[in-house]
Amino acid sequence: MKRLFILLGAALPLLAASGGLQAQSLVEYGRACAIQVAPIPPFDCAAGVLVPITVDGGRTPERYTSGMSCDRPSLLRPEGDEKTDGQCVPNSRALVLRDDDRAQISAFCRQKIIRPAGTHLYDEIDIVAHNVRTGSTCWFQASAPLPLRADRGVDGRRVPPPHLARPLPGYPAAQHFWNAPKQVADAMCVRCHDSGPFMYSPFIAQTGALPGDPFGPYKNDVGEAFRRWPQPFGVSTRGNTCTTCHRIGNMNSCQVAMYEATGALRSPGLDEWGTKFPQSHWMPPGALHSHAQWNTAYADSVKQLAACCQNPQAPGCLVERYAPREPGSRR
Repeated sequence: MKRLFILLGAALPLLAASGGLQAQSLVEYGRACAIQVAPIPPFDCAAGVLVPITVDGGRTPERYTSGMSCDRPSLLRPEGDEKTDGQCVPNSRALVLRDDDRAQISAFCRQKIIRPAGTHLYDEIDIVAHNVRTGSTCWFQASAPLPLRADRGVDGRRVPPPHLARPLPGYPAAQHFWNAPKQVADAMCVRCHDSGPFMYSPFIAQTGALPGDPFGPYKNDVGEAFRRWPQPFGVSTRGNTCTTCHRIGNMNSCQVAMYEATGALRSPGLDEWGTKFPQSHWMPPGALHSHAQWNTAYADSVKQLAACCQNPQAPGCLVERYAPREPGSRR
């Protein structure tokens, strides 16, 4: 451990010298993340929890087909020139690499096209690393080349730590595995991760492999490319029943996710079972209400939030900045 932090400390002059957006390399960004958040360990995607893809309320289909619908589809839409097999692709895996009072590190090994069970190939591997005390958050992504094909992808058997310039024995070099920081930053992950670093959905919730810090500090200040992201903020109203459990961010949460979570907007790939109450209203999670009871408890709060999403400065609207915790405060 002592040797590790000597190595990380030696990286600071490199970070200062790199300066601009174009100059910061993957390893430099990885070292900055290791210092400001925590070192990311090597891992094997196969150690993660498999994300179930079921239909008709829990039935495993005999076969998976491109463009099919399912009970709990992924909420991640294709981007750019991606051609995927839809929102209901099996064999993705989720991992929690760390979750304590200092840091939370979540990894996701994502399938976007259909491959056989037990495959070691993935279309995307993502890491979100978050400092619980300061809110500093960093983002790593490895992606398969386009067009996506079942016979190639990112090898998830030996995922390397992004802060190591010299690869571990048997592992690929980090700079050849992970996308460059600017490429990751250009994807603007913050647009969806606007309520906090970790985004909840029924798709990922099935695994139980997701850290939670719904009211903790949150900022993207690691690396110049990510400091250019807009800083999200939360919207609420006094006595709002939704924001007693979590924030509502001013970006995708305001525009899309809030409506998907409350049955007002059908997610792509969602089957008919998923459109019926209570599964259509997946906020709050596991709520045992009748539809009438849900409306009594939450419908007005959703309407109030929708109005504040359109105009956060309107009378009665509260704006929350995701400030760092006070020294000595507990999680």
